[in-house]
Amino acid sequence: MNWEEIKTLEEWNAVLERSAERGQVVLKHSTACPISSNALEEYNQHLQNNPNSDVDYVLVKVIESRPVSNQIAEDLGVKHASPQIIYIKNKEKYWTASHWSITTEHMTTVLN
Repeated sequence: MNWEEIKTLEEWNAVLERSAERGQVVLKHSTACPISSNALEEYNQHLQNNPNSDVDYVLVKVIESRPVSNQIAEDLGVKHASPQIIYIKNKEKYWTASHWSITTEHMTTVLN
């Protein structure tokens, strides 16, 4: 299983709408941050370990896709952080973690 990168507000709106049907996990990733690189490794590791197949996995690069990143924070009422993972159900934030809290173990506990 792999993640889908979203780059446009239209793609973000589609993810938000899909969350009414199935869970959506969004990783906000900074390509300029070593902590974020670690979070991405943990995210990829989680996806290699037979993750919950009832959830879609998404990635947003916060520098390259700043408007999308800002809209996510606004729509979900979540203060922006990077790296940050947000689990969305029914168009609302269900769970979030940032920085060193983004671990394979933490994701597995919450998402499976």
